[in-house]
Amino acid sequence: MTGTVTGAPRDADRRRTLGRRRRTWGLLGCGLVLAAPAALLVVRLTGLDTGTPLAIPMALFPYSAVLVVLVLGTMVTVPALRSRWAVAVVAALVLAHVALLAPRFTPEGRNVPPGSVELRVATINADGGGADPRAVVELVRTERIDVLAVEQMPSGGLDALDEAGMSALMPYRELHPEYDSSIYSRHPLSHAGTTQIDTAWPQTTAEVTVGGHRVQFVAVHTYYPLGDAKRWTRDMTALASLARRSGPDTVFLGDFNASLDHAPMRELIAAGLTDTHAELGHGWVRTWPVGLAPVPPLIQLDHVLHGPGLVGVSTGARTVPGTDHRAVVAVLALLPEKSRAD
Repeated sequence: MTGTVTGAPRDADRRRTLGRRRRTWGLLGCGLVLAAPAALLVVRLTGLDTGTPLAIPMALFPYSAVLVVLVLGTMVTVPALRSRWAVAVVAALVLAHVALLAPRFTPEGRNVPPGSVELRVATINADGGGADPRAVVELVRTERIDVLAVEQMPSGGLDALDEAGMSALMPYRELHPEYDSSIYSRHPLSHAGTTQIDTAWPQTTAEVTVGGHRVQFVAVHTYYPLGDAKRWTRDMTALASLARRSGPDTVFLGDFNASLDHAPMRELIAAGLTDTHAELGHGWVRTWPVGLAPVPPLIQLDHVLHGPGLVGVSTGARTVPGTDHRAVVAVLALLPEKSRAD
């Protein structure tokens, strides 16, 4: 009888000790899992991805937010992991991520005046000519695209597009396969050519006159941070400089090799542009990479940005066989002069 009474406290002590150890190891495990999201948050807040290899993991910032929320949910629901200070720290991480990401999921709600002239635009990275030309032409036909930017399409691919019917749909074009970007249009082009800015290669540009306004288009294809983060940053900085000199009726569209969480991309947007997806509350569209089944596209590298003279009406991404990028389609409305004054 004495042995039983004595053994009970010992068993209780062992259980408490084991519980404390499990709690400690569990919290340490949560801390290790949160190390990457916390580091990415610091990079996001400080812009340390500018010109550095940190630009590569920075593209995954939305996933770090998901991870932090999952850890918080685990800590709250598992009794062994409940700790006021730990939950408070993780909750702070969640709030910081939400504060940075929420704006792109909140539609701006800008009014489109009745009768506004609309432009249907699209961009596609053809992956070195791998995109199925018939599928590209079908995209233009079904979406009734007015202006199309094509990146990484060699001369042979451009010829294949015409053979598939592009010349009939879009007879006006400014083609520069040697510089990795070209522009097709249903409407006549003016002031067409290439930019003279400090990018790895010139960017193709042209103007389209609609609704009494000349809209400048820049077909963008930047260098990529995995190859040279400093070169990529210089490309983005040069585009920001061009955006500051451009008028309100400007559209930059193409493969920016950047997400909305990259500091150079935020600098470009701050130069007077609006990301159409974020404007409409579609803040986490993934356009790359395609074709890694069963893994879906992970990040958005392809964007349609526009100046204050236009407003986004709709946007979306379309899969085109043969390329590792999804095409981005957007409908933009030109604001009349009265609305611009308001």
